[in-house]
Amino acid sequence: MDNRSVDNATWSNWFVGANFDGTDHTQRFLGDGIWENRHDEKYHQDLVRAMQPGERIAIKVAYTRKNDLPFDNRGHSVSVMRIKATGTILENLNDGKRVRVDWREQKTAREWYFYTYRGTVWRVLSGKWEDDNLIAFSFEEKPQDITRFRNGPFWRERFGDHPDKQLFPWTRFYEAVAEKVLDYQSDRTFLIEGIHEIASRVNYLSYLNDKDSPDADRYPLRDIDPFTTIGTFNRSMTDSNRRKIAAEIANLLGVDVDVPGSVEGVPRLNNQRSFFFGYSFVRGDGDIDALWNVFVAARQFADSDQSEYREKFTKAYETAIKIRGVRWNLSTGLYWAHPWDFPTLDGPSRSYIKGHLGMDVPDNSGEGYVKLIDDLKDRFTEGGCPVHSFPELSLVSGRDTRGHLYHESSPVHSLGVADDDQEPKAVQDSRPLESYSVDDIIKEGCFLEQDEIERLLHLLRIEKNLILQGPPGTGKSWIAKRLAFALMGEKDSNKLLAVQFHPNMSYEDFVRGWRPSPSDDGKGRFVIEDGVFMKAVHAAHRDSSSQFVTVIEEINRGNPAQVFGELLTLLEPDKRAREEALELSYPDKDGKRRPVHVPENLHVVGTMNTADRSLALIDLAFRRRFAFADLEPKLGDRWREWVIEERGVDAELARDVAARVTDLNQRIAEDSRLGSQFRIGHSFVTPVRRLEDGGTKNWFEQVVKSKIGPQLEEYWFDDPRTARDAISRLLEGW
Repeated sequence: MDNRSVDNATWSNWFVGANFDGTDHTQRFLGDGIWENRHDEKYHQDLVRAMQPGERIAIKVAYTRKNDLPFDNRGHSVSVMRIKATGTILENLNDGKRVRVDWREQKTAREWYFYTYRGTVWRVLSGKWEDDNLIAFSFEEKPQDITRFRNGPFWRERFGDHPDKQLFPWTRFYEAVAEKVLDYQSDRTFLIEGIHEIASRVNYLSYLNDKDSPDADRYPLRDIDPFTTIGTFNRSMTDSNRRKIAAEIANLLGVDVDVPGSVEGVPRLNNQRSFFFGYSFVRGDGDIDALWNVFVAARQFADSDQSEYREKFTKAYETAIKIRGVRWNLSTGLYWAHPWDFPTLDGPSRSYIKGHLGMDVPDNSGEGYVKLIDDLKDRFTEGGCPVHSFPELSLVSGRDTRGHLYHESSPVHSLGVADDDQEPKAVQDSRPLESYSVDDIIKEGCFLEQDEIERLLHLLRIEKNLILQGPPGTGKSWIAKRLAFALMGEKDSNKLLAVQFHPNMSYEDFVRGWRPSPSDDGKGRFVIEDGVFMKAVHAAHRDSSSQFVTVIEEINRGNPAQVFGELLTLLEPDKRAREEALELSYPDKDGKRRPVHVPENLHVVGTMNTADRSLALIDLAFRRRFAFADLEPKLGDRWREWVIEERGVDAELARDVAARVTDLNQRIAEDSRLGSQFRIGHSFVTPVRRLEDGGTKNWFEQVVKSKIGPQLEEYWFDDPRTARDAISRLLEGW
């Protein structure tokens, strides 16, 4: 085996499937000492070629389960991944299909929860806590920190410790309706007759009619698809009428989950076009069946990672979107049925994904949709991501109707198309923006003194580019975004772009490069597309009277000088003028080369974790373009006042917590193997929400066990006794 450490952030850990065409090939792989990609699988060949001798590999199988779980899942399906075997890659045969592996079969089934991946090949790098926990669980047989995952941003709503604070209680009802609707794929007679019976008694369902020609009389629908069925209570109407119809549909289907009072984050159909299929005279013979097929395939795909289900869903989606008038509406129908598994790609969501998440929305195809699902779920786990689930994405984008960073305006948050199949016109929201200043930063829980905050804001305003560096947990990302709002003078997230650097981030991702053509017909055509930073440059040029900010999380995890390319020179404050413009490595989309300059009103804030041992030093040329500011752990009077008054921490225990962490930080700083850059920041011991009365002791114990403890074990990975002693001292006498 290669003597390099597999814990290095540049080394990959591979999680691969072994179920192809309904057959489990695990035993064959173990016996032959290989792992191979499915023979007709084209999409993972580059990943297979990237596998290196010495890297670790595991055979996985993923599925969902509702019963026999080691925690309360509250009736929700839980994503589960079983590790069947682990090994070390011995040789890559460089054919895009096979690697030789020294396998070790798992004698006891070990199940991993929540953080799973449905693709055949999953490349996992160390760095994020979720990835580190998965790697330790799979290859070092350490237990999963289930409590931390349950309370992670993506899973907290369904499985966290505070079920009374759910934002999306409606999801269980929608999932239950979808489950019951599945029963009627083969025979829809009961379903359509039951809906017509409801329509005879309840208003707002009179639209369920068909006709055989444009001028013909209407008659009651004789067939219906699952999405139009769920759409009966997702049209533009009052909440009371919506709940009334939902209750009738639930009663018809035998759903035993209560009708939700609030449905925030649920897009609604345009009343002018509430079908997912056309009238009889324009409808294809198989249109309604195609909608049922994708509905069933979505359920199978959500429940299992087997590649055939992924392919089945992709093909069914491709067929369904060709139905007249369906287009992006299909994604919203899937979101209604499986809100935690499929995103809605209505207008506001597509705009938000592009503008706030800095991600491209691919063409409306099955492959593009499935890839976006994977990419979004990965993005949700990043620390700087403003949303953490599909329901939250839909909710926030629906509220964000002012237009944002990359769009002059944003479509209304509704579905449907007019009779000529055109999208509804975009509109602007006239709601006033919320003003924002240094005082607001302090009110929201910043533990820096006012003059310190003003100094940082001054640096950002004058130098244009600022890097906040410090130990983990010192609030670098938190203060970066609030400095951005203070610079703007208003809390306008439309002018803020957050992106996270990683070892694979490239110039083509960030500035400009080749992308597969959105209108590709399978011929492998590529087009030039702007990356996230160039989109920010264009947005700032369009609105020169406003301030725009790009926040780059963990800027030293990539290669900044390489990622910025020639724009590195243009970042300098004295080079931000039209006469300093340079041509980029790639031409514009139309093939012409136009010089580019970074405008004065675009600022860049980077964050850098000084305790990250796996990262190289920042290039000196890059350092010259940025002002640097150090953030320290803050556990003084301002911190104590905040956690006592705003978070319900016991006053005496707050002083004790500060003393214990301060003592730990002194020990870390004095350790010659570590130093002050490895201290524990105040964010570790600042509750994210108010504690229940008498809950301080339990809260701190959980923080030590699930957050600080693992951090210390990583610090003293070569001296576990010191790590255990430090953890014990934190809780001694507690």
